[in-house]
Amino acid sequence: MASQRVFQLGLRRAAAPSFMIQPAGRMVQRRLANTISKESGEEILAKQRLHRPVSPHLSIYKPQITWYASGLNRVTAVILSGGLYIFGIAYLAAPTLGWHLESQSLVAAVAAWPLWAKATAKFTVAMPFFFHCVNGLRHLAWDVGVGFKNATVVRTGWTVVAATFALSAYYSFFH
Repeated sequence: MASQRVFQLGLRRAAAPSFMIQPAGRMVQRRLANTISKESGEEILAKQRLHRPVSPHLSIYKPQITWYASGLNRVTAVILSGGLYIFGIAYLAAPTLGWHLESQSLVAAVAAWPLWAKATAKFTVAMPFFFHCVNGLRHLAWDVGVGFKNATVVRTGWTVVAATFALSAYYSFFH
């Protein structure tokens, strides 16, 4: 007799998919939800969040040259484009504001600087420019499909850093 009831219950559930949701479960959930106030529920959630594990983040991974190169490539792009926009807007606004940003005035102003200030200014401008250019060549090589082995990626990353310092120093002190 019990097997017939189980069979009939199975047929009823198969015939009416909405019957699969058990109303007793909803009632139990409602009863439990009503016993906790909103404030105490928020306290419970806050305590649970303190004990949840944090997703793996940068602190568990070994820093690599590719991270730094990728981040610095973006930072140098912002620095270079931001400087271009700021100077462009200032150059356009100069006649209205009475500033003298024409080439002769800029050359005369920089010529009056001491040698160390000129070299520092040139190095400050050259460093992001050369890093972005040399790292861009590295990315172009990757776009072609060259240099994807781990050893090659690390070697080219450090090559970009060395080339950036060498080119920036040459431009700043010898040009």
